[in-house]
Amino acid sequence: MASPDPDPDQTSYIKMATAAVDSRATDAALVGSNCQYAYCNQLDFLPFRCQSCNKTFCLDHRTEDGHACANPGAWARRQREADLARISAGEGKRMRDPVAPQRKPCADDACKTVIGTVLQPGVHCGNCNRDYCLAHRLREDHDCARKASPVSASRAAAAVAAEGAKSALERFRLWGQAKKQQAKVSLASPSQKPKVAQMLAVNSLKKTAKGDAKVAPDKRVYLFVEAEAATAKAKIPKGEFFYSQDWVVGKMLDAAARSLQVQNINNQSNSEEHKLRVFHVEGGRLLEFNEKLGTALQSGNTVVLLRGVGPAPDLIEA
Repeated sequence: MASPDPDPDQTSYIKMATAAVDSRATDAALVGSNCQYAYCNQLDFLPFRCQSCNKTFCLDHRTEDGHACANPGAWARRQREADLARISAGEGKRMRDPVAPQRKPCADDACKTVIGTVLQPGVHCGNCNRDYCLAHRLREDHDCARKASPVSASRAAAAVAAEGAKSALERFRLWGQAKKQQAKVSLASPSQKPKVAQMLAVNSLKKTAKGDAKVAPDKRVYLFVEAEAATAKAKIPKGEFFYSQDWVVGKMLDAAARSLQVQNINNQSNSEEHKLRVFHVEGGRLLEFNEKLGTALQSGNTVVLLRGVGPAPDLIEA
């Protein structure tokens, strides 16, 4: 069984048939070559060339020790010099210490000392939540009582934002009450309006409503859709559309926003301040995004697009 060809980068010898593109290598592969070891001279059709002394040898004398090489170690020295000359992957780059402290100025207003170094590691004050140099580490040295904690400031800002959201919700609650009173007159519930009149109103809506023609007629829910002027500014304030009963409210919201040309970034922002939601006038509540239209709504209902009201349960009190 033939042995695999030696790797020229791993051994000091290599088969002449693959060692170099010269006449000697070609001739050796065709007619063979005599071993140049003084006491051998054997004809070998698969000879080896020593990469240190550049002579030809048979299988038994291919190594430097096997033929008492005249230039021992020359190949190894060339390999070592090549390795040293090769640029390493991290050469010229400075490694960052993952646990090194962050350099920053002392939190005292009049101090210019840079902390976070070996000589000035910095001392954290738990009362005002700031970092100081050694000279201002004590509370009385950096006027701790006068400085508000950043954590406290952020909590105060969050409280202000929550109060603003509460005020906005109350404003929409009052708006929803007025909208429901208006709906009692223009879109009365079936118990307040004759069934015949309801059917005529829905039939009239079916003639003018627009929607996806691929939705089967028996699967359609016909709705009056509006955009609340203060928060969901629309190029088309209101319209009459139909949607599939199998759609969820989120999909209907996307379609309605496109139809009324209302900015919709629900898929890009997690902030309730920017999110659009759907208010069901007859039901007096905000619809959840995953509710089925066939369950939450019926033909002839009115829905309104609102922004910034949050996932509140009911906007209108019973």
